[in-house]
Amino acid sequence: MSDHPTRRDLMKPVQLLGLAFLAAAFAFVVTLISMGFFQQRFRDQSLHALQVAGIVGGITFIATLLIIALLILAVDPAQVAKPIDRAVLLPPEDETARDASAPTATQANTAQTTAAPTEPGTPKPAEGEEPRRS
Repeated sequence: MSDHPTRRDLMKPVQLLGLAFLAAAFAFVVTLISMGFFQQRFRDQSLHALQVAGIVGGITFIATLLIIALLILAVDPAQVAKPIDRAVLLPPEDETARDASAPTATQANTAQTTAAPTEPGTPKPAEGEEPRRS
């Protein structure tokens, strides 16, 4: 087998199910507490609280399972083992070197604004040609 991690190595199915179960159990308990299950209530109110808590727990389990699984699919396993020694959001180094040699938009704008404005009706000078001053 290769030394590169696989998606299964990133998060084992047992871990995925465990996280989803913990989230569902938390939602179940919070729902029971918020509906007053642990207080002196009628029998029908307690059964209703259990039903609603079961539904909320099930929805939370499924939603957590789907969200974590989709997030795992977004990760490239080959990129996990690759060391990162620079800022993540910067462009790759070959693009940075190429962009350094090209003039930036700010430099181009300042070159255009420093040129002398021409009077209406006079032809504009060609590129590289100095504007005539009268």
